Amino acid sequence: MTGLVVLLQIGLSSTSFAASAPLVLRCEIKQGDETLIGDFARVTDPYSVEAIDINGKFRFKAVVIGDEQHIEQIKIYTYYREQHQVVLLHEARYMPPFEPNQSSFAALTGVNYLYSPALEQELQYGCALLEVQPAVQPAVQPEVQPEVHPQVPVVQPATHPEVRP
Repeated sequence: MTGLVVLLQIGLSSTSFAASAPLVLRCEIKQGDETLIGDFARVTDPYSVEAIDINGKFRFKAVVIGDEQHIEQIKIYTYYREQHQVVLLHEARYMPPFEPNQSSFAALTGVNYLYSPALEQELQYGCALLEVQPAVQPAVQPEVQPEVHPQVPVVQPATHPEVRP
């Protein structure tokens, strides 16, 4: 059975991190047969970050707090769904110094295995801090003006009476 891979880009910034490429937190989240990869950029307001839904069973939130010059801290929250509410299952906090490391998808956090008590479901995640190059913007294309044609009358299709056997 092949899993589904979804790539998320959340709040990527084009500003530089001390003269190098911007840093993002890339997390690989596995639940069931699905794998999601999310890039999380720095924010100054941690309350502006929303948790993402994972298969309707879990919610995952990674908050990279800082500005263009430095990262103050990284917080990761995982919730599980219980009937009509979400319950905090796991919270992790990482403090500086931070160095980008591409040696493993889980270089910063290690691989975490979490289990929902009510659903008996497993979620795995691992995160690494990576340098990313800003996307190259395509050259601006000149605006094309639509051709103007004299108004042509619209011909309605002929209606045929319904034929019954």
